[in-house]
Amino acid sequence: MSPTTRPSGRRAAAGGVTGVTAYLIGYLAVYVTQRARIEERLEGFNFVTDLFGGDPIPAWQAVGWVFYNAHGVATEVPQPFGGVRVENFVSSADGGSLAMLFVVPPILLIAGGIALAALGDANTPGDGAAAGALVAVGYFPLAVAGTFVFRYAVGEGTVAPDPVTAVLLAGIVFPVVFGAVGGAVGGFVRGER
Repeated sequence: MSPTTRPSGRRAAAGGVTGVTAYLIGYLAVYVTQRARIEERLEGFNFVTDLFGGDPIPAWQAVGWVFYNAHGVATEVPQPFGGVRVENFVSSADGGSLAMLFVVPPILLIAGGIALAALGDANTPGDGAAAGALVAVGYFPLAVAGTFVFRYAVGEGTVAPDPVTAVLLAGIVFPVVFGAVGGAVGGFVRGER
């Protein structure tokens, strides 16, 4: 059965599950590989927040900022005398394992697109791309929710992923583009058999 004749609700559900899985595995990959490094960097900042009566920043929230940074989404950091500074901790690092994080979301989304092309029985790159782009069905809601879940209140401001680029880049562009690329590859490979 080709992807165009398969019920669209079933294809969207598969895209939803695949997108949720890609998002969660991506976050967990960053958490497992970077938590200790992030906790080290938070020690100085948490000392300052403790002096002002604030709670320490949980590592799981800071990992969320880095996960969004891997999508090209900046983290908004309020400044002591007003204003907001935007920072991408991944691109501002001295390289090493943090720079490798830029490939985590694309690889997972491409893999998700390949899986959706196979599940949708796509036999052409076009059908595969259409099936693979459905990874956004599950990725988008989590990308939006993460902008709220990974917020940390600091005085009058919050440290959080920039909501506009989080929705556009992490929620739409990344899953649609990389999911479609994976789906096109999957459709091409299936069509060549």
